[in-house]
Amino acid sequence: MILFTAGFAALPVLALLPSVWGFTVAWAVTYLADEALHAKAPGFVRRLATLQVSRTLRFAVRTLMLLALADRTDAPDAVVVTGLAVLSAHFLLVMMYSALHHAIRRRRVLPFIARNLDMSGIDIPETPPALLYRRFLRKLLHLDLPAHVGLLIALATGSRLSAYVGYALTIGATLVALAALLGQFRTVRRMPGRDAVIGEVNRQLAGYGPEVALYFSFAAVSRDFMYQVNMWIETLEQLDRRPVIVLRERASFRFLGRTRIPVVCVPKADDLAELELSGVRVVLYPGNAGKNVHMLRIAEAKHVFIGHGDSDKLASSNRVSKVYDEIWVAGKAGRDRYRRVRHAISDSAIVEVGRPQLAPVRLHADHVPGPVPVVLYAPTWEGWSDDDCHTSLIPMGVPLIERLLAQNVRIIYKPHPLTGKRSAEAAAADRTVQELLRADEDRQMAAARPRLQEIKARLDAMAGRHEGDDAQQLRDSRVPDGAGAAAWQQLRDEWHRLHWESRAGARHHVVLDQLPTLYECFNQADLLISDVSSVVADFVASLKPYVLTNARDLPDEEFRAAYTTAGGAYLLDRDCTRLPEILRSVREPVHDPMAPERRVLKEYVLGPDHPTSMERFNAAVNDLADKALAERAEVLVAPVEQPTAQPIP
Repeated sequence: MILFTAGFAALPVLALLPSVWGFTVAWAVTYLADEALHAKAPGFVRRLATLQVSRTLRFAVRTLMLLALADRTDAPDAVVVTGLAVLSAHFLLVMMYSALHHAIRRRRVLPFIARNLDMSGIDIPETPPALLYRRFLRKLLHLDLPAHVGLLIALATGSRLSAYVGYALTIGATLVALAALLGQFRTVRRMPGRDAVIGEVNRQLAGYGPEVALYFSFAAVSRDFMYQVNMWIETLEQLDRRPVIVLRERASFRFLGRTRIPVVCVPKADDLAELELSGVRVVLYPGNAGKNVHMLRIAEAKHVFIGHGDSDKLASSNRVSKVYDEIWVAGKAGRDRYRRVRHAISDSAIVEVGRPQLAPVRLHADHVPGPVPVVLYAPTWEGWSDDDCHTSLIPMGVPLIERLLAQNVRIIYKPHPLTGKRSAEAAAADRTVQELLRADEDRQMAAARPRLQEIKARLDAMAGRHEGDDAQQLRDSRVPDGAGAAAWQQLRDEWHRLHWESRAGARHHVVLDQLPTLYECFNQADLLISDVSSVVADFVASLKPYVLTNARDLPDEEFRAAYTTAGGAYLLDRDCTRLPEILRSVREPVHDPMAPERRVLKEYVLGPDHPTSMERFNAAVNDLADKALAERAEVLVAPVEQPTAQPIP
């Protein structure tokens, strides 16, 4: 940043002196520093853009200063005037290219994006070559280099030839690029229209016949939010009824996990209204979002809030849930939570279905502890408001990690994906914790990193994740073959095996990405330390000891009365004075007085082990689908009452 600022500040000074060699050095520094900042400090570049110091403006300033230098060094008028004309023409051509690029992008924006539907029935052109299409402005602006270099050589040597050669190369290369993109524009003009796309998507859906839809929307979709969908994919794939996933934000496709289920992204409400979903009997909602109303209007279907975790947070007993026909919770704890919201949710609308996602979580009895206890610290985030803020990171996260580091344990740190989104304090604490734990992790990871990255790239490819635009993703959509699921699982298993083996000698580990999964971290841990969140409810399935942070130092009885999942937890005070005593329950399992409480709590929170959660969830879907079908049949056969004629007074 210092070199970048100093370079640009020096350009006008050195141009006016004038100093050709000094200007050349400053000119080179601005080029190199600009590129380095885009790679190393994109946040700083974005802040420059908000101040209207865009990349284009920076290139223009560099060009003007170069022409000023040429004038001050008494360069021949023909060289200066030609340079001004050429570099002005270059910027004009860049503007024309940008307009053409925008037109192509606009034509390639389609009303739907689909995955796992055969969309080969409509002719969609390929995305233009990346050389012409991606990061085009950066490439085009850099075509001024021949002209700049040629002019600088001319100023240093007095030879006009180098300047004219540079001018010709700049204009020639820019014209070639513009002509190539114009050819792509002619190709994209045959892009199918809205009606053709909608018609083909609906034909494919009609052939598939979806009966259950999982619907998801969020205002700022990113990998931080898509876990709410990804956690349900395997459950949906095991249903008796045919499922479909309906998304509302284009960016969601980049973070969607692998699935064989048809997925349709419909950004606009008007287009959603034309989607063929007449056979859908049950709609499942993992989150409460404003755009849910666009799906709730379908009266023929039954609408169910399934959430994305079962916790003691306010979101797990929201009065907004009253708009749904049913609310599905894991166990009796979820039912009781809604009962406490007086006059909001009818008890008959609550259905206990368990947590099918927890099948991969190994039981405490099947866990083989290592020589050093493994502590998983998985704090929740700061919430959308202070009323819903349960994170321990702000008041006690850093001291907790420092005390754990003194206790001869191995720490796995996995913060909530949204940590630091609202609170700068939470973000700062998160960074400090990562710095405390990451020192030896990077050394251990180096050898395995290439293979892990290779497997991750293959997993992303199998999941259908790529940077293609709407049209390319629709073009690439195909019905998946059955063999892909087994290969996907084998790769995931291999990734996790290599991941943990590569850290066998590392003391601590920071987990920020989608892999390793939360449940894989559960299986590695001997003890969980967390906050009031669904992470705790899920960890209860393992029957391993766990700790709830009591950052406000409430009396134990009051804390346990307020939060259901505290019933089987060890409670950790803000100063962490109880930590050595708690760790004794791991080091000496005979000193684990909360073990009986955890067994009772598991059934209360997650429901019975038999029938399995998957069986209960599947039965709930079938029952509600049958109910929706029966009600629709009643409406179709019910006689229409005619209004009774009233006598005219």
